[in-house]
Amino acid sequence: MTVLGNLAIDIINGAPPSPGGCASFAGVALQAAGGPGRIIAMGAERDHVLFDGLRARFGSLVQILPSEETSSFRLDYDDTDHRHMGVQSIGPVWTAADIDVADPATTWVHLAPLLRTDFPAETLAALAARGHRIAYDGQGLVRADRLGPLVEDRHFAADLLVNVDILKLAEDEAVIVADGVFDQSAAERLGVAEILVTYGSEGCDIYMDGAVQRVPAAWRVLDVQTTGAGDMFTACYVAHRAAGHDPHRAAEAASALVAGELDKRVHADRG
Repeated sequence: MTVLGNLAIDIINGAPPSPGGCASFAGVALQAAGGPGRIIAMGAERDHVLFDGLRARFGSLVQILPSEETSSFRLDYDDTDHRHMGVQSIGPVWTAADIDVADPATTWVHLAPLLRTDFPAETLAALAARGHRIAYDGQGLVRADRLGPLVEDRHFAADLLVNVDILKLAEDEAVIVADGVFDQSAAERLGVAEILVTYGSEGCDIYMDGAVQRVPAAWRVLDVQTTGAGDMFTACYVAHRAAGHDPHRAAEAASALVAGELDKRVHADRG
């Protein structure tokens, strides 16, 4: 599986800038899942130094392409489960030409948009025309490309999901997309064959073949900062699906990975 997405500079609770975006968290998921994998991300060259640790850790697994801007976000946590986000900088829009430069060599490609404009429908169509199967992080459906406090709404392009094979939605994103409770009828309206709705420590629901299946979380990890958990979960899930594993097994593997990584954060904070 190949992960495509923009780098992000995260400022968490006023701390110094730290690496963000799916590219900064997907490496552990790809390594855990095994099999061929790549992470290809875009960001301004002046900011690449912030991601030197990422490249040192994962080596050739990560490739960073230059762009004019790097996405940047401020994240302020009220507690471990609730956060306020602000958009400080908007990163590049991936075009068909950028896909040709990235030249993903895997059948499966996971798109990890930070904002709605990161991957237009035309870019997804170009990927499909190359023969790729596409997974898509649903935050790209609801996050408006607007500076200032993060604005979330359901005004995404009607054709954006036409070429998507797997859609992942966090609980709050699912509510926005459905304009209410997300259920089987909401899943059918979206027209995506496989939809994953995550509920943090409560597990996830998988909508597929006209049915929904709940997969419990591996175990609860409380009182921990969860930035990147969704990225790790989705990357691991899609990597397992790309390897031929069924959705239930893929979700169990992804949940176990995230719980283990969050446990490490708890121990690091206490140490």
